[in-house]
Amino acid sequence: MLLAGWALPSCTISYSFSGSSIDYTKVTSISIKDFPNMSPLVYAPLSQKFTEALKDKYTRQTKLQLLREGGDLDLEGEITNYTLTPQAVKEDAYASQTRLTITVRVRYTNRTNPDEDFEQTFSAYQEFGNENTIDMVQEQLCELIISEIVDQIYNGTVANW
Repeated sequence: MLLAGWALPSCTISYSFSGSSIDYTKVTSISIKDFPNMSPLVYAPLSQKFTEALKDKYTRQTKLQLLREGGDLDLEGEITNYTLTPQAVKEDAYASQTRLTITVRVRYTNRTNPDEDFEQTFSAYQEFGNENTIDMVQEQLCELIISEIVDQIYNGTVANW
């Protein structure tokens, strides 16, 4: 009777908690070029912070080897917009909320499956109150925005939900 349990067919379900759907038998590397800040309003560390966050995401969440160029997957682009926009104007004509928006244009190339290639714009924003100046909150807001945009790019390239 005990042996009969062993004879039953078994099935396994495989889950990936990395959030990627990469076929590592075909795709082994990624190249991520620097994303220059081409926005008229410049926050000096933005380009380096964004590029490093993007590289970190792919090295932490995938088994892909990071190359300078010529990877099976290739990401390049530029930061096209870094804007401050008043959101809630009070009766004294001053903004009580300001929105910081960052926009990035990305060109993605998949050398193993060119049908997945794209050029797309990704954007995210955070708002802050007038009790703070941009200098007081810029670094923290940029980290949040960069993280959101990096997640959007990752999901658009290798997550394939």
